Amino acid sequence: MAGLLTVDEALRAVLARIQPLPTERVPLAEASGRVLSEPARALCDLPPFPSSAMDGFAVRAADTPGRLPVVDRVAAGRPASRALAPGEAMGIATGGVVPEGADAVVPIERVVASGEQVEVPDPAAVGANVRPRGGDVLSGAVVVDAGARLGAAQIGALAAAGFGEVECARRPRVAVLTTGTELRRPGEPLAPGEIYESNGAMLRALLAEVGAIVEPLETVEDDEAAHRSAIERGLEHDVLVTSGGVSVGPHDLVRRVEAELGVEEVFWGVSVRPGKPLAFGVRDRTLVFGLPGNPVSSLVSSVLFVLPALRALQGERDPEPRYEHAALARAVRPDPRRDELVRARLTADGIEPLSGQESHMIVRAAEANALIYVPSGSEELPAGAAVRYLRL
Repeated sequence: MAGLLTVDEALRAVLARIQPLPTERVPLAEASGRVLSEPARALCDLPPFPSSAMDGFAVRAADTPGRLPVVDRVAAGRPASRALAPGEAMGIATGGVVPEGADAVVPIERVVASGEQVEVPDPAAVGANVRPRGGDVLSGAVVVDAGARLGAAQIGALAAAGFGEVECARRPRVAVLTTGTELRRPGEPLAPGEIYESNGAMLRALLAEVGAIVEPLETVEDDEAAHRSAIERGLEHDVLVTSGGVSVGPHDLVRRVEAELGVEEVFWGVSVRPGKPLAFGVRDRTLVFGLPGNPVSSLVSSVLFVLPALRALQGERDPEPRYEHAALARAVRPDPRRDELVRARLTADGIEPLSGQESHMIVRAAEANALIYVPSGSEELPAGAAVRYLRL
């Protein structure tokens, strides 16, 4: 594709090249953060029997108010020895099986117990404090649908519905390659002209949040042979993410080496700030993202394009960036030529843009917990204006 694409055009181009990953059976205990590849249908009614919602006494509503003999005690997991006859009561614990013949449970604090008898002073309604069989879900009904990423609530629901394992998309294998002769590992001494390599650690942390298995490749200098060797290794993965070397300077080798290795470049350049010199291509089933070397540009490009691609590879419903809305805490002036992602903090007064928006200012970015999407334009957005934002 020639020319700069809009953010939406670039994202559509990325998602159009997605081929979902194969599936695998995953033990439920290991499925947190995974994406279901088929609907999970309940293996039983839930609850599987009428159960008590309270500690109290199981009765027939028609027998209340009144004084009733207590003929049995029902604990959770231990059903009554027989059905409840007219004119009787049975003690019952929360979660216990409501005995046949009973149609209400009276809470223990609303009765007067004396020995093996109980006084129920008020009438009980039919169904009071009884959880009906299948009241949460019926056997065969969908508990969690395909395309859902499993969190704590979904794991709990699947366990309650009887699942010991689930069918999930395989986790994407992602290689991360940072490039630049000037880069040194954090902790090493710096020589003149050198900087610490931060993009690799940042990208590994970010991509792992959406389920990727990330392999960091050794940082390579601006040397063609070193680039070729590292990129060849990276292309063995589901996704290759490079950082740096995608512009048009004499030391920007990534795109040329990738083309020589058979990568089809789908586009280069997005009308967004930061992150304009983003490259995206494919080789067979491997997705290839060339991120700018400036740290904030790499961060923004990943949030806008790489994370949605990883979600889509796993079959997640709605893989696109999850925009929310808030009011600006102070005015913002748009870039007249390009859409912009502005680092910001969510506060009680709305969302506040931070100072220091240059693309190399990663330490300033550490203060941000959101990115405001500011469309290009000529008119200032005043305080109080509604804007879209992405959480960080």
